[in-house]
Amino acid sequence: MKRFTQGVMLATLVALGSMTAIPAAVARTEATQDKFEADRKAILGMAGTFHVNFDFRETVPWRAEYTPIDPKVSGGFEVVRVIEDTGRVIRLQHILVISHDGEVFLVKHWRQDWTYEPETVLEYRGKGHWALKPVPEAERRGLWSQTVWQTDDSPRYGGVGRWTLDYGAPRWTSAESWRPLARRDAVRKPVYDRYLGVNRHALTPEGWVHTQDNMKLASADGKLSAVVQETVINSYDTDTGFQIAKADEYWAKTKGYWAAVRSAWDEAIARGNGVTVTEEPENGSVTGPKLMGLADDLAKGKKREAAAIAEARAVIAANTK
Repeated sequence: MKRFTQGVMLATLVALGSMTAIPAAVARTEATQDKFEADRKAILGMAGTFHVNFDFRETVPWRAEYTPIDPKVSGGFEVVRVIEDTGRVIRLQHILVISHDGEVFLVKHWRQDWTYEPETVLEYRGKGHWALKPVPEAERRGLWSQTVWQTDDSPRYGGVGRWTLDYGAPRWTSAESWRPLARRDAVRKPVYDRYLGVNRHALTPEGWVHTQDNMKLASADGKLSAVVQETVINSYDTDTGFQIAKADEYWAKTKGYWAAVRSAWDEAIARGNGVTVTEEPENGSVTGPKLMGLADDLAKGKKREAAAIAEARAVIAANTK
């Protein structure tokens, strides 16, 4: 009887342990799902229509003979649209809207892609080369990658980081990564040839802010050395007082073309486990003028979509390896 009672008690304790373990596992799963949805809400919160202020400042020189350049501050308006959302992948397309002398000019601007728990991230390796870097499972759990693309959808940089929601300020911070020179620097032919940057995005009461902490690096004899530090603050404040319809009209006319261009770049990257394309100071990549021009012709009715896509694919194939 005593032995039976002990067996019953043991079985009861095991059962109770299992009962308490199951709710704990459910709670962890629910917490993970809640965090995932909160992350998505923050990313989707960057879509909208904005007045943008761009502020670039070289701050700390790392060479005694180097003098930081004057701050570069400018502004404009941007429409940011969600062009794809599969749950774990979100793509946001920026379109710059410029008004001058009564005319409205549109520029398909940069694109940011967000991927949850990415298996790879596209990293800049210098001199027009990007490579797909594997992300180990332990280093991607609960994290998002952000990949940034140039105006013609050629690659720019990528990084992995975590969204945090502490203190009521949703924000994402990347690990350090290389990135190519932006046009503002590239056209000046500076002594440095790349950035080592930390990238941050955060939601604000007025919209959102994109900040960067960039170390500008020079390469010589196979070695990299720091030249100057740069602080970047690009603020996006919600605004509806500009030609938003013009941007949406442009996108409606060209979105099929740009979807095909994205696919062509994706194919080139997958084929080479990365991609090499010559950098060009004025346009980012040598493919820029032709790919952007084809989109403009399509938007103006000067070219049919199928013909524009065929030409774009040929341009990408001819300029990548």
